[in-house]
Amino acid sequence: MEEDYYQVLGVDRSASGEDIKKAYRKIALKYHPDRNPENKEAEHIFKKAAEAYGVLGDPEKRRRYDQFGVDGLKGTESRGYSTFEDIFDAFGDIFGGGSIFEDFFGGGRGRGKAQRRGASLKCDIEVDFKDVATGIEKKIELTRREICDVCRGTGAREGTSPVNCPYCRGRGEVQQSQGFFTLRTTCPKCRGNGKIIESPCTKCGGSGRYPKKSVISIQIPAGVEDGMRLRLSGQGEPGENGASPGDLYCDIHIKPHPIFKRQGDDVLCEVPITFAQAALGCTIEVPTLTSNIIQVKIPKGTQNNEVVPLRGEGFPNLHGYGKGNLLVQVVIETPTKMTTRQEDLLREFAELEKKNVSPRQKKFFEKMKNFFE
Repeated sequence: MEEDYYQVLGVDRSASGEDIKKAYRKIALKYHPDRNPENKEAEHIFKKAAEAYGVLGDPEKRRRYDQFGVDGLKGTESRGYSTFEDIFDAFGDIFGGGSIFEDFFGGGRGRGKAQRRGASLKCDIEVDFKDVATGIEKKIELTRREICDVCRGTGAREGTSPVNCPYCRGRGEVQQSQGFFTLRTTCPKCRGNGKIIESPCTKCGGSGRYPKKSVISIQIPAGVEDGMRLRLSGQGEPGENGASPGDLYCDIHIKPHPIFKRQGDDVLCEVPITFAQAALGCTIEVPTLTSNIIQVKIPKGTQNNEVVPLRGEGFPNLHGYGKGNLLVQVVIETPTKMTTRQEDLLREFAELEKKNVSPRQKKFFEKMKNFFE
């Protein structure tokens, strides 16, 4: 049985985003693995709290969770975190300024030389409305700070090497005693690397990284929604000291269409017809997402804004639950310019209507009469 994420964080379902953040911060401090070494129960609570905050801290995921439960999270980023490093990387920035793990525990799980995961990157991708029906491959040009090919990431000038930091003696961290506690913090001089560069590389200036353009292919799945975020694991910048690279997050923006509008997996298409076509019935041509033209029969006596559904002509469901429909919404146009002959025919028609009042109109006048009695 799935745990309730609100109960995991100890907040009400009406809690604000700030309250949820504070609740997670409190649990993260209490059950952090550095404060609870070899404590499996604390480790479980720590990971479960991160999983809960990963959902409730994201407005869109929270909306889906509130409406559908955990089933509504299918197709989004993974709700679980297999390692502590995943948690530190995902939520270290919610504590204002430096990471909670750096402030209290010297860089999280760091021991000795820091192995920071590479920075994650973000990009925006525009997708044509019709391409959502089939999915599409997009190529983007991205500038990443890759490992310098001159110093091979050491940051040191050719022929030299980094030396041990004199401040921390190569450990990458310093210890401070405060009462009963001994706190380990990242060395401020070498920033946790344990090494310093005395002769910087001329190409990268000692950073060990150099901006490089790369072309990346991204497969946009069919049925993707506007505002959705895709994650490409390992496509961010490389990590330090052999640590894993960051991820690339792609925010999807779907271009509006001049004819179609999206309603979930359904597609709405407004089609104008004349009063005569609506009254007598007709067959009209309607475009589809696949550029085909379909003949659609409009029944006799169709009313304004009535919808004729075309089954399976909408978007494919992102989670594989079939296809939506194409909703043909009939819009009856009132003529603004008429010939004398047309006006005469309409006047004649209006006279006939007085003798044969429609059921809906008759019912309305009866209600109005009763209202004033």
